[in-house]
Amino acid sequence: MLMTGSSQIDAERAFSRLARARRRASVVSRLRRRSACIRLRVYEPATAAPAAAGIHEIPIDAINGTLEPSRAAQFDSSFRPSPVARARWQRVWLAEHRGAVLPPISVTPVGDGFAVRDGHHRVSVARARGALTIDAVIDTL
Repeated sequence: MLMTGSSQIDAERAFSRLARARRRASVVSRLRRRSACIRLRVYEPATAAPAAAGIHEIPIDAINGTLEPSRAAQFDSSFRPSPVARARWQRVWLAEHRGAVLPPISVTPVGDGFAVRDGHHRVSVARARGALTIDAVIDTL
C-alpha cells in the first residue's frame, strides 16, 4: 500500500481496503454457497485446552477464532473488520504506525490454534500490516 504521509489518511485507506476485501469474500462465499466459512469461529470457554500461562510470540495464522460471540460479527475468519469496528481499528492502526508499544493480546489454546479473548483489533491491524507473529498472553481456564 502506498503511504501518503498523512497517518490518518493511511489508516482510513487501510481500513477501506480491508472492508472491501471482507465484502468481496462475503459475496464470493455466498455465490459458492459456503456462508459458514467466512464467519469468525466462536469457541466456548469449556472447549479450550489448558496451557502454560505467560507471554509468548505466536504466529498470527494460528489464531482462528474468538471466545466472544459479540466480536464474531465485527470480524470475519481472516480478521477483516466490519464497518462497526472502524473507529477503534483506525486508532489501533495509528498507534502501531506511530510506534506505540501495544499490550499483548490474550488468547486461549483451542485445538491446533488459538482463540482470542482480548485483542481482536490488534490482531486485525497486525494482519493488515503484514505481521507474521504477535505477542500474546496464553490464558489457562
